[in-house]
Amino acid sequence: MSQPTVRVVGLGPGDLSLVTRRTLQLIEDAPVVRLRTRVHPAAGALIDVQSYDQWYEEADSFEALYARIVEDLVSLATSSANGEVVYVVPGSPVVAELTVELLRMNADVRTICEPAVSVIDVACAALGRDPMSSGLRMVDALASSEPLRGPGPLLVLQAYAPEVLAIIAGRLPPATIVTVLHHLGLSDQVIVELAASELATFDGADHLTSLWIEGLRTAGEATDDLVSFMRRLRAECPWDQEQTHASLTRHLLEEAYEALDALETFVRADELGEPSDEATAHVEEELGDLLFQIVFHAELGDEEGRFNLATIADAVRDKLTYRHPHVFGDVVVSGSNDVASRWEVLKQAEKGRESVIDGIAWQLPALTLYAKLLRKAALVAPHPVTGEVARDSAVNSLRALSFSGDGASDAESSSDVASEWGDALTSLLDAAQWAGVDLEGVLRNRAQRLRDEIRSSEERSKG
Repeated sequence: MSQPTVRVVGLGPGDLSLVTRRTLQLIEDAPVVRLRTRVHPAAGALIDVQSYDQWYEEADSFEALYARIVEDLVSLATSSANGEVVYVVPGSPVVAELTVELLRMNADVRTICEPAVSVIDVACAALGRDPMSSGLRMVDALASSEPLRGPGPLLVLQAYAPEVLAIIAGRLPPATIVTVLHHLGLSDQVIVELAASELATFDGADHLTSLWIEGLRTAGEATDDLVSFMRRLRAECPWDQEQTHASLTRHLLEEAYEALDALETFVRADELGEPSDEATAHVEEELGDLLFQIVFHAELGDEEGRFNLATIADAVRDKLTYRHPHVFGDVVVSGSNDVASRWEVLKQAEKGRESVIDGIAWQLPALTLYAKLLRKAALVAPHPVTGEVARDSAVNSLRALSFSGDGASDAESSSDVASEWGDALTSLLDAAQWAGVDLEGVLRNRAQRLRDEIRSSEERSKG
């Protein structure tokens, strides 16, 4: 006895003009036919065919509904006089049909899908695009809430309601141009371009609405292009070919400081209520230079067969997933301080370290190094000195300083000084730590002011 068969035929994405003759003949000749839904322009011709529309009203979820439909189709095929049931679906059986996927996974029946016009065909015909040469990708509008990724073009299916359009809009940069494809091939066809921020204003969306997103430049595509760019430099540029991990270290440090300088200028402009395109462009440029150093080291690692940008990105994501159990697990935290404390515990366990200070880079600038140690000390000693006590200590230490003779010359400088100097400086750092002040950043800010004052004095002297 042959295996029961479910033969799936599609009505195409439009009216009866897109339904194949074979599909109509199969429906006419079959002893048992079921229609997934009558909510389709071509379904009006199938008056005598039973549909599953009532089940849609009764179902608690699409998952439960589709499982029930598959179970019924298997039962009908088993009991059918010719061992077959014809299952009619909107569009094409092989495009965005979960019931068909479930049927194919069912070992009790053989599933045969008949060719049919799909939404891909009518969309590409309407826009004059070849899906292969353009690299078209299809996306389920409700498959994820994550930002949509390039490259484009994307054909977004299941955009059947304004609420779904709003979800898609939230997954795109607001200015992204989206082409709404509505009722293609029908007399009321609409093709309109909208910014993603305006998508939800298209209130006519229904089961015959799809979206075409032509351009979608995202971080993934841009990063891949940057890696390819780096490889070309290594292949064709003599200077880049000569570089090693060791030779690039000074460039990494320089670019890090330049990025820091640009960020501080950028933040300061915002704090003063004076944001500027120049500051924005500068911080973008310097962050790009810093990123390129990382890409350079990743490419060298790839050439050596040790690591590459993908393994670096995967490793840091895995590490941060482990260190954020309150985001990716079931841990509950009480606030940012709790997060910081747990972070150190997780880090020690992950690295197998015995002390919270293991792994600190002792080459850090002294102010930054001491501030970092103060944060580590707070994890060990939960009752740090208060701001007022630290301030009074700094004032007393400053008063205890003694000065004699003339001021030191430019050539004279030493760290071997009276302990009051260290007391004053560390007390000031204690106070800053209590108040949440980054003295390294404060001092850089004052250095920039002094730089500007020096330049102004030089200009005045020239005048």
